Amino acid sequence: MSSADIYREVILDYYRHPRNFGKLEKFDIDSHDSNPLCGDEIEMQVQVGSGQKMEEVKFTGKGCAISQASVSMLTELAKGKPLGWVKELSKEDVFKMLGNPDLGPSRVKCALLGMKVLKTGVYGYLGAQYEEKDEGELP
Repeated sequence: MSSADIYREVILDYYRHPRNFGKLEKFDIDSHDSNPLCGDEIEMQVQVGSGQKMEEVKFTGKGCAISQASVSMLTELAKGKPLGWVKELSKEDVFKMLGNPDLGPSRVKCALLGMKVLKTGVYGYLGAQYEEKDEGELP
């Protein structure tokens, strides 16, 4: 079995048995996006704990094996990491996590949708905190 076959099996396992699938009762971040070209849709929720760390991360959604496996793997990777880690997260990190599959242009969007949702949510959360802090200093 080649390494490409092994990663294909891993992707299928994450697709069939997604980790961290579901909704959080209490969350600080809620972000959603979709890829209308292929119908992938992801909503991600994050509970922020002490030290601005992603204490709990869950997702719901539907779509192809690559998008759903990618977001499932990403939730495992993100748990316990500080929010600032998201800024460092790159598409190369996602491809490496997936085993550097040979993806066509349309599949690249599938693989990166989870990262886009996570980054959008975290940036929105941090931006809102920054604005609240600034507004608190106004006379």
